[in-house]
Amino acid sequence: MTGASGPGGTPGGAPGGTPGGALLVVGDVVTDVVARHRGPLASGTDTAAVVRTVPGGAGANVACWAARRDGTEVRLLGKVGMDSAAWHERELATSGVRPLLVIDPEAPTGTVICLVDTGASAERTFLTDSGASLRLTPGDWSESLLDGVARLHLSGYLFFSEPCRALVAVAMESARARGVPVSVDPASAGFLTELGVDRFLALTEGVDILLPSRDEACLLTGLPDPADAAAKLSRHVPLVVVKQGGAGALVARSGEVLARVPAVPATPVDTTGAGDAFTGAFLAALLAGTRPDDAAAEGCRAGARAVEQVGGRPTTNA
Repeated sequence: MTGASGPGGTPGGAPGGTPGGALLVVGDVVTDVVARHRGPLASGTDTAAVVRTVPGGAGANVACWAARRDGTEVRLLGKVGMDSAAWHERELATSGVRPLLVIDPEAPTGTVICLVDTGASAERTFLTDSGASLRLTPGDWSESLLDGVARLHLSGYLFFSEPCRALVAVAMESARARGVPVSVDPASAGFLTELGVDRFLALTEGVDILLPSRDEACLLTGLPDPADAAAKLSRHVPLVVVKQGGAGALVARSGEVLARVPAVPATPVDTTGAGDAFTGAFLAALLAGTRPDDAAAEGCRAGARAVEQVGGRPTTNA
């Protein structure tokens, strides 16, 4: 698949989509239960925590962060249960996203328990019940979903269930037929290991942009150094952007790292959704015609804002 190219000769120039078109995100919509605790969990007894229930899901988070950029039209295709469909629709619309939610009559909305250690790193551990979020099927797809769309983004979680993989194949075929570039965020090193690296790479053949985390990039290539991993991946995908958290981001194309983007200093409160924030801001900037290295800088700024709040979605003052 061939997307529109970035400005010739600019660092990291690569497919960016048609400025002015919409971003369609296909991915997971879940309910996050965030439990913030300090120090190790006390096995077999109580651990004091501050617990909040917030809307989440990697795909939905990406859409909400993308919609923060003025003038960006963002749509989200996802699947939820009857139990919380209205709430999720309202939350997405409030964030400026056009929700295209399919209601599953059998499964509840997915739920993720986010255990966040409130120490210096604010690292988190996820317990995931995917529920309806990984039950999207080709029957939920329509060619008309791409009307007016300049870029299609697929959450990596779609690759971890058979029905969603079938949907991905149909969506990518539709995008290819229309010349719409496709981006993918691998989403989970743990699930990638279960799926298998070779299988994931085969399923994502033809995408224009890959946005892995440092751990995901190293897992996908078998290389310990993220820069080497980014370079290797970019021999197969036109543009690779490796998210490194506090170490910033790497932008690679044609087997070479062309930009090392520094992180923005932040005081972490909850790192949930930081990578989603990066991806959403990056894609929105790219759609506006921003060079990939500058778009990655916007992604780093969004990631810094994300870690200084609780939950994976932007708050009104984020």
